[in-house]
Amino acid sequence: MPETQLPMPTDAPLVVITGASSGIGQALASAYAQRGWRLALVARRAEVMQAWVREQQLDPARVAVYGADVQDIDAIVDAGQRCLLECGLPDVVIANAGISVGIDTAERSDLDVLREIYATNNVGMAATFHPFIAAMRLARRGTLVGVASVGAIRGMPGHGGYCASKAAVASYCESLRLELRSDGVRVVTLLPGFVDTPLTRQNPYPMPFMMSAPAFAARAIRAIDAADRWRVIPWQMGWVAKLLRCLPDAIYDRAMAGRARKKRRSE
Repeated sequence: MPETQLPMPTDAPLVVITGASSGIGQALASAYAQRGWRLALVARRAEVMQAWVREQQLDPARVAVYGADVQDIDAIVDAGQRCLLECGLPDVVIANAGISVGIDTAERSDLDVLREIYATNNVGMAATFHPFIAAMRLARRGTLVGVASVGAIRGMPGHGGYCASKAAVASYCESLRLELRSDGVRVVTLLPGFVDTPLTRQNPYPMPFMMSAPAFAARAIRAIDAADRWRVIPWQMGWVAKLLRCLPDAIYDRAMAGRARKKRRSE
């Protein structure tokens, strides 16, 4: 049985963040902590998050840590239910956990990788939101945040799984926003460009407008505060996204010709 968290004081807003042990998730946690928010952090590596909390000298009474893999629906739903019981209703839930792996559909083993991508990036997001929706509807407040990607706009060589999953994130969040808007619950979709994280450092191609994780977190929080339904970060990538949307296929095909493929797991 998981260890029970002591009841958390309710004197400040609460944010729940999945994938909080590194990269964007950790940067968001740090930024919210600096604002005085209470934190509920969820990731597979609970010990890494606990070590980070100690390193940052955060008040342990204001930080709840839940070890759960978003691919395990029961585990992530249980973490959310425990959070409600131990910390109260969150003001913001950020479904940030995700994976980015190249695939080659001609390779049988990559079909299993594709299933894992969808299980994490899509089903895991829905499972993250699930425990909080009924309570948010009842309270008529709260914000659910899905982290998609500029990669949702168009497909790229070797990125079939990642681009498709992030396009699904964007469509899912839009559907959820329409479902919940009359209930006072807001849904925000974030589309990061290239952010300097352990995942992107493995990419074998140029990454324009690269930004640090803390810089992304600061802009993301502004978008969440403003309840933007859709925000591309940084703004330069927003213009790139608009261009990609309307670019004729023939021109886009030529632009992608010869582009390095994202590395597969076996590579």
